[in-house]
Amino acid sequence: MTGADEPRIPPGGWREVGPFVAAFARIAGRVQGTEPPAVFLTLGRHRRLFWGWLHFAGRLMPGGRLSRRESELVIVRVAARRGSAYELEQHRRLARRAGLSRDEVAAIEAGETGEGLSARERLLLRATDELLADQDLSDPLWAELGVHFEDRERIEILMLVGHYAMLATALHALRVQPDRSR
Repeated sequence: MTGADEPRIPPGGWREVGPFVAAFARIAGRVQGTEPPAVFLTLGRHRRLFWGWLHFAGRLMPGGRLSRRESELVIVRVAARRGSAYELEQHRRLARRAGLSRDEVAAIEAGETGEGLSARERLLLRATDELLADQDLSDPLWAELGVHFEDRERIEILMLVGHYAMLATALHALRVQPDRSR
């Protein structure tokens, strides 16, 4: 039995995750200014699943159709709504790099609609909130999204919110702890 602050499955080392995941995590940590990310070293214990997940996640962010700023806005909102300390810690930094100010990130975390954000960004927050609350979008909100986003972007919004909600659940259930700064 583990405590609330102890990982249920601890981050793996070279033997548990293999040389490629270990090297990837080490590089990712250097880029982020942290220790090798526990998310990679924990999920990497299931190597086959890890690489498929990483490819999918990379297609959403940073390789998606939404701008990095828009993606980070959505991810921070999901992390805050789901209470994911790990995702918040990771994506506060990434959101700042993507152009969101500290005040904007704090407002997004607090559930505010985002004074100072563009209409498109405020719409993204509304869609994120509705998806998280209802696992659906109302027809009027879907139509409004269609005014500002093409169909592929609307699909991506659904997948981005769903992916980060799923990841928040896995990180919480696994008790993955935020990474320490270097």
